[in-house]
Amino acid sequence: MIEKVTETGSTNSDLLQRLSGGERLSEGHWLVADRQNEGRGRQRRDWFDGVGNFMGSTLVHRRLGDPSAETLALVAGLALHEAVAWHLPGQAELRLKWPNDVMAGDAKVAGVLLEAQGDTVVVGIGVNLVNAPLVPGRKTAALSDLGTAPERDLFAEDLARSFATELERWRSAGLAPLIRRWTTLAHPPGTPLVVEEPGGERVQGQFAGLSEQGALQLRLADGAMRTIHAGEVNLAE
Repeated sequence: MIEKVTETGSTNSDLLQRLSGGERLSEGHWLVADRQNEGRGRQRRDWFDGVGNFMGSTLVHRRLGDPSAETLALVAGLALHEAVAWHLPGQAELRLKWPNDVMAGDAKVAGVLLEAQGDTVVVGIGVNLVNAPLVPGRKTAALSDLGTAPERDLFAEDLARSFATELERWRSAGLAPLIRRWTTLAHPPGTPLVVEEPGGERVQGQFAGLSEQGALQLRLADGAMRTIHAGEVNLAE
């Protein structure tokens, strides 16, 4: 089900509040807003609320035996890549960046924010369909810059369908095939990356794939391998 609202603070916050208030929301329920006035991205950044872009959230009720919750970022990334690529045929530069961004070349076109409420994970997704925000120090792009941007409601249906498919694969097949598929859609091994870890440490190295649990593997200048479980990842200049 895709529920639409004209304007709200944040679709993630709305679903979290409804869950905490005892409302029973089924898995696969989406809340999509025309505008968000309190939207946010990772590390509490404000999220651009450009009209015509996709701004929405869905939820996953974790079950016994499910892979770890943080790997839902990889699920969302695969679903996003498929939905975006469907509307940009021939866009060879479309890549995934760990943990949850879709990039067109070195410009971000879409991102994901995961937030938990008990055993439920709310998955917030923003996609620059017709407008890209100006973000200091980062390149951004909209699908309209790369081709013909899809109508928002059509894109929402495509994304919901793709996410449901990837979620079922995540549950039935586990992480190994998901990680293999994710890696084939990521930037090539050896791509220089800069990581700002939660404690403030800045680490630079080369992309070396993902661990068996979906963490980022970074090859340092001395050849050592470093496993990154959380942090802000950017392409090195």
